[in-house]
Amino acid sequence: MLVTGPYLAEEARQHAEAAGYAVFHTPPYPTPEVLIEHIERHDPQGVVARMGQFGAEAIAAGRALRVISKHGAGVDNIDVAAATRHGVQVIRAAGGNAVSVAEHAVALMFATIKRLLPLDSGMRAGRWDKAEFLGRELCGLRLGLVGGGAIAAAVVKIVQGLGLEVAIYDPYASDAAIAALGVRRSETLEALLSRSDIVSLHCPLTETNAHLLNAETLACMPANSYVINTSRGGLIDEQALLTALDSGHIAGAGLDTFEREPPEGVNPLAACDRVILTPHVAGVTAEAGTRVGVLAVSGIVDFLADKSLPPARLVNDIATAACP
Repeated sequence: MLVTGPYLAEEARQHAEAAGYAVFHTPPYPTPEVLIEHIERHDPQGVVARMGQFGAEAIAAGRALRVISKHGAGVDNIDVAAATRHGVQVIRAAGGNAVSVAEHAVALMFATIKRLLPLDSGMRAGRWDKAEFLGRELCGLRLGLVGGGAIAAAVVKIVQGLGLEVAIYDPYASDAAIAALGVRRSETLEALLSRSDIVSLHCPLTETNAHLLNAETLACMPANSYVINTSRGGLIDEQALLTALDSGHIAGAGLDTFEREPPEGVNPLAACDRVILTPHVAGVTAEAGTRVGVLAVSGIVDFLADKSLPPARLVNDIATAACP
C-alpha cells in the first residue's frame, strides 16, 4: 500500500499491517516522475492519495493497482477518467474531517472579520492601533454556505447561537436535507451571494464549477462582504478576488485552499492584510487524521477483500470499464 505524502495516522497504519499490507510513502507533493518511480518500485495494489496530483501516467504505471483511496472527500487531484479506463476503483473518505474543516472555516470567519492578523502585526511592531480601529460583530450578519454536505452541516451546528442568519445553496441536496439543518434554502447561487455578508464554500471542485466566484459573481455580493474558502482553490478566480479586495467591494477573505498548491513563490493575495492565508490545513488535525486515515485504509482493505462499500464512497463505476 502506497501513501502519497509522508504521514499516515498510526491507527490507520496498524489497520493496514494487521490486514497483511506493507505501507510505503512518497515525499510530500511528489512530482509525476517521483510518483511513478515509487509506484514502479513498490507495485501497490492500493494507494492512499493525500498530496499532489495522481495523473493518467501514474495510474498506468500501477501494474497491480486496483484501488485509489482519497484521504478526504475531494478527488479533483485524481484522474478519475484514467482510473476508470484502467479498471481502478476510486473511493473517498468523506465526512471524516468535517468537524475539523468546519471549525477552521469558522475560525477564518472570526479572524478575518475581527481583523486579528493586522492587529496582531501592529502589536508586534510596537503599535497600539486602538484609536483607528472599528470592528464588526458577527451577530446579525448573513452567512451563505455553498454546498450542503457534512462540512456545511457542521458549520451550521457551530454557529448556532451566534446570531447569524444562515442560508445554503446546493442544487443537489434535497429539500428535506436542507430543512433538517434548520436554515433557509437559496434556489440560485446569485440569490445566495446577493443576500450574504459572508460566503463560505463547501462544495467539491468539478469541471462545471471552476471559478464559481469570479468577477461577475463577486459583484453580486453586498459591499463590505467576506469570502471564506476551505474547499478547493479552483472554485475562486484569485485575480478577480484580489481586484475586488483592492476596490474595497470585498472587505476580507479567509483562504485555506488555492488555485495552485503549493504555490510558486508568494501568492499575490498575501500582499493584502485583509486576507488570511493558511496552507490547506483545515482538515489536518490529529482527530481528523485518524478518522480519515482509518476510513481511507479500511476502504482499500475492504475493496481488495471483495467487500461491498457504501455507494457514497464510490467515485467511479468500473463494472463496465474496458482496460486498454
